[in-house]
Amino acid sequence: MPSVSATTQSSPKPLSLLVLGQGNDPHSERGVECPGDLPAPSDPGLVARARAAKEALGDKVFVLGHHYQRNEVIEFADVTGDSFKLAKEAAARPDAPWIVFCGVHFMAESADILTNDEQTVVLPDLAAGCSMADMAALHQVEDCWDDLVEAGVADVTVPVTYMNSSAAIKAFTGRHGGTICTSSNARTALTWAFDEKGGVESEGKVLFLPDQHLGRNTWARDLGRDLDDCVVWDPHQPMGGLTPQQIRDARMILWRGHCSVHGRFSVDAVETARREIPGVRVIVHPECRNEVVSIADEVGSTEKIIKTVAAAPPGTKWVVGTELNLVQRLGQMFPEQEISFLEKNVCYCSTMNRIDLPHLVWALESLVEGRVVNPIVVDPEVAHWAKVALDQMLALPGETSKD
Repeated sequence: MPSVSATTQSSPKPLSLLVLGQGNDPHSERGVECPGDLPAPSDPGLVARARAAKEALGDKVFVLGHHYQRNEVIEFADVTGDSFKLAKEAAARPDAPWIVFCGVHFMAESADILTNDEQTVVLPDLAAGCSMADMAALHQVEDCWDDLVEAGVADVTVPVTYMNSSAAIKAFTGRHGGTICTSSNARTALTWAFDEKGGVESEGKVLFLPDQHLGRNTWARDLGRDLDDCVVWDPHQPMGGLTPQQIRDARMILWRGHCSVHGRFSVDAVETARREIPGVRVIVHPECRNEVVSIADEVGSTEKIIKTVAAAPPGTKWVVGTELNLVQRLGQMFPEQEISFLEKNVCYCSTMNRIDLPHLVWALESLVEGRVVNPIVVDPEVAHWAKVALDQMLALPGETSKD
């Protein structure tokens, strides 16, 4: 199968986007297009500056690195993990006044919600957003709820919102009695939501935001329910593009959103891998499309993918359907296994890759100089209701620290 080995590297190419918008480093945002190139090795001068700044700040700074970050950034992370784990880690360090979150915007928002008022969360590049989170704007979700009221089903509908969403959407969920979920506890969250309305066999419904694929896969794969019970709500169409009867008949109302990386993986890629790599095992993230998840050998969150590969015996062959930085890192961590990327075309998470070493150095050196750049501050009212929804997730049984 034409695949990207975990150790493959290619030369960087200049892009139009420049570090901090200053136009002084045409290579700084490499790897943010599809097909993306692997970032070049870090500039030794920047590495030394990052080390010096971090040493000067000492315990005053706590650096968080998401699994999808490039290695040059992960090198300086105090903790690595998925989004919710990192937000909880930030809250567990109340004595660190500055939290530098190497991830994307919604993750930094969650960290701000969960940390205390004396702590400031910094996002090294404000352009590091999330296309999935941006697919559900607050006014669109509020309009959707008004339509559910008009259709007469709002009182039997519970919103369940994926962690990969804005603080405003989390707050909407809290105001309407719903819960947040991760890709690890989505099944538990859905079970709870239906139990709130009389159980999964009742007439209750879930409005699942903003990733249609995680919602569909959890309903069909994890709960064993019928895909025909799902409808997709298109926020750009009147009444979501659905008839009142379709809304009344549905059990899962799935928001028309998706991950731009995980949505790229195809059935053809899985079939090609199995045909060309004898004995290969396919492991994918549940943000992938249902037809891909249905034929994979393993399905799981970023943390589960890491643990599954770590537990496999030497010589195991894997193709992995998740963000390429993590797949590359798995290959480096487990060289005794054969690990490849599940696609012919390389694609990084473009917004994750905006957090590069130049931005991290700028953020750290600014703190050394007494300047806080790119602080992420969630409106107190929004933070209150978002925390209500997050607290409801924390009250669910089982593990809630993975996404």
